[in-house]
Amino acid sequence: MQSYDEVIKYLYDHLPYYQRSGPAAYKDNLDNTIALDEMFDHPHHNFKSVHVAGTNGKGSVSHMLTSILMEAGYKTGLYTSPHLKDFRERIRINGEMIEKEFVVDFVEEFRRRNEEKEIEPSFFELTVMMAFDYFSKNKVDIAIVEVGLGGRLDSTNIIRPEFSVITNISLDHTALLGDTLGKIALEKAGIIKRHVPVIIGETHPQTSMIFNGIAKEFSAPIVFADQHFNSGFGLNSPDARQIFNIRKNGKMIYEHLRLDLLGNYQSKNICTLLAAVERLRELGWQIPDSALQNGLEKVVENTGLQGRWQVIGANPRIICDTGHNEGGMREVVAQIKQTPYKMLHFVIGMVSDKDISTVLSLLPRDAIYYFTRASIPRALDQNQLMKMAAFFNLQGASYPTVAEALATARKNADPDDLIFIGGSTFIVAEAIP
Repeated sequence: MQSYDEVIKYLYDHLPYYQRSGPAAYKDNLDNTIALDEMFDHPHHNFKSVHVAGTNGKGSVSHMLTSILMEAGYKTGLYTSPHLKDFRERIRINGEMIEKEFVVDFVEEFRRRNEEKEIEPSFFELTVMMAFDYFSKNKVDIAIVEVGLGGRLDSTNIIRPEFSVITNISLDHTALLGDTLGKIALEKAGIIKRHVPVIIGETHPQTSMIFNGIAKEFSAPIVFADQHFNSGFGLNSPDARQIFNIRKNGKMIYEHLRLDLLGNYQSKNICTLLAAVERLRELGWQIPDSALQNGLEKVVENTGLQGRWQVIGANPRIICDTGHNEGGMREVVAQIKQTPYKMLHFVIGMVSDKDISTVLSLLPRDAIYYFTRASIPRALDQNQLMKMAAFFNLQGASYPTVAEALATARKNADPDDLIFIGGSTFIVAEAIP
């Protein structure tokens, strides 16, 4: 029997892994997933689910929804990707990570059943099936399943959920999903199922027609959350919470709703979340207001979510955020502008298959930059990033590791300065203690 570490090494080294190798690991069909589903006796048939897609915000919405369902007393599975520190972050029940023993047993069972090597799955395909098998065997009441990439061809797209959620559309993974909002919306809309309700987080003229058209074709009830819910602006409380006053169709429905996730962009996500809770209630799930309030106040405690405008240091203040595409970085830069500091120190690294120039064009020019790279093959060389950044008048120096870049920023920063860490999920993963 292999050890857990040996099994994890097998998953990383022997299966195509998008987070490390990029588009080469992407499969443009569901053949392997369907074959794996048959191999493990269709585990996704044994639990109810909610399917969550979107360019930005799907992780936050998935974790918030999980926390609320936990507070309502439901045994709740959560599947998300990528992980930051530990592979097991991807698969949780009631916030607890999957046991190492289950990971080992599942992979050994797969290799035993697949001795003829009829299926050659990617890392993501096998991980999705591991999650579904885990949720099935542990008899969860419901699982919140986050799409990995796109929607239509994503391995998670074999489930028939209670309803689907598409948070928003922005340009990301354009080489795989398309180079316009409309093309990307078509891929995300691939999770819409016949007669299965769908919630769209944000109304946009280039995508709303697509979602409405596909929902009509599949007779899927559709709701645009931002057309009904309004959160205004979150006020930050002394105990690191955001406080929202929520209106629905102009009428105040929640006063002083407290959320432990920071970041101004959560004002959009909380509206999508409330539309999802409303749909769950309509479907018969018992979610009292107390569970809603407690769940939002304890998202991090209940589900372990990290990397969303996360404060990891003081004097100087150090903040990291996983926003890495155009939409995400716009939100990050807007929030930096609202954050008081004397000087901004920006630790940044990116992966090579992103729209780097667009992201760089959004960044503040009055910051000191520390260009670096994460320790993955997809990472863009820090010196190349520095050269590209110079075109946008972003000045700084390059560092071979995230640790070295952050250490130099700490050394250079005064107590009243701000150090921001971002540009890639993998940079944040290496910076978080």
